[in-house]
Amino acid sequence: MRTLFALIIIVCAGLGSGPARAQTCDTFSGLPVPRFVSLKYNETRGRAGPSFAHPVAWLYQRQGLPMEVVAETPDWRRVRDPQGEDVWMHRRTLTGRRSVWAQDATQLLARPDSSSALIADVEAGAVLWLERCRAGWCRLEAEDHRGWAPAAAFWGVYPEETEPTPALEGGQASCYRSSPEPDGRTADLENPASAD
Repeated sequence: MRTLFALIIIVCAGLGSGPARAQTCDTFSGLPVPRFVSLKYNETRGRAGPSFAHPVAWLYQRQGLPMEVVAETPDWRRVRDPQGEDVWMHRRTLTGRRSVWAQDATQLLARPDSSSALIADVEAGAVLWLERCRAGWCRLEAEDHRGWAPAAAFWGVYPEETEPTPALEGGQASCYRSSPEPDGRTADLENPASAD
């Protein structure tokens, strides 16, 4: 009986060995670079440099469009859009909620299995909210439809998430790209205090 009790303590202690939420990266935001974020507003200006004095290079008119943070200053983020354009955006215009952009037409399915029931057709260029990815599939949500689709069909997904192996599991560095919530969702890391 004592051996069993000791084993339970050791197993429970081992559960806390994953990355701690209090740990931060050596960046201005304390978050990893690169990382995916999304546009908070329906209209967002991408500037040529990290200040309001720089000219507007692109005007984005799509709330939720995924962007990849590739550099940052205390208040500005250099982001890359799905077409490969790099611009600077103020941190308040971005949210850490992840989304994806469909590179190709695909299908949203009931389970991560190509033979499962069809939930909806996804057109190329569609933007969907990303809940989680695993084993080459992503659980997505759009317009009250939730389901699974192949990760490789989307921009806004890391290469390790498209592989047909358990993704985002195992011993990752403490400054990994995202910190999953206990239920598998990714927290709003860009603006944790405000959904900003």
